[in-house]
Amino acid sequence: MKALSLSVAALAALFLVACGPSEAEIAANKEKATADSLAALAAMEMSYAVDAANSSVKWTGTMLGVKSHFGTIGLKEGKMSLKGGQITAGGFVADLNTIAPLDTIYAPDGSKQGTKSMLVGHLQSPDFFDVATYPTASFDITRVEGNTAYGNLTVRGKTNEEKVTDIVVTEENGMAKATGKLTFDRQKYGVAWSTGAKDMILNDNIELEITLTGNAQ
Repeated sequence: MKALSLSVAALAALFLVACGPSEAEIAANKEKATADSLAALAAMEMSYAVDAANSSVKWTGTMLGVKSHFGTIGLKEGKMSLKGGQITAGGFVADLNTIAPLDTIYAPDGSKQGTKSMLVGHLQSPDFFDVATYPTASFDITRVEGNTAYGNLTVRGKTNEEKVTDIVVTEENGMAKATGKLTFDRQKYGVAWSTGAKDMILNDNIELEITLTGNAQ
């Protein structure tokens, strides 16, 4: 009788083992759990605080028939929200006191005209951005369509709707980077300086390349 009991117990154990998941099923379940976790993460909207020290706006202005000047402007602050690898909201504030030309077509320092410092002074003057009165410019997203973000650009106290195109977003290890392009007509913002010489007209379009780097909040 005792031997019979042991045999029944052994058969029950064998039955339970035989009915358990196979190694392939266990692996498949693990794969599914990982995929579900990644899908849930992608569906979440993540908020990032922009790291101003590692973010910037590159600008380009062209004097038709003569030359182009380009450089960078630093940021004071910013934020962005991302979902599924796309930007959904955000904005930034640029510090116009940090205008820094990067091109090299300037007269040597100390020259009577055409130096880099003279250009910076001119760009910060009332002829252009009037930085003493309006030290910052900003952009705030109002809606997003695909890889284009529409929003309000404010320069010299004037606000108009503009768009950032060709947006590319990367996320990794709690950090995110978003890049995009914005071109605006300076005349809409009172940046109306002109040389008066028709063969040296400053193009009305100012081109910006925006790079925002953020840390997850």
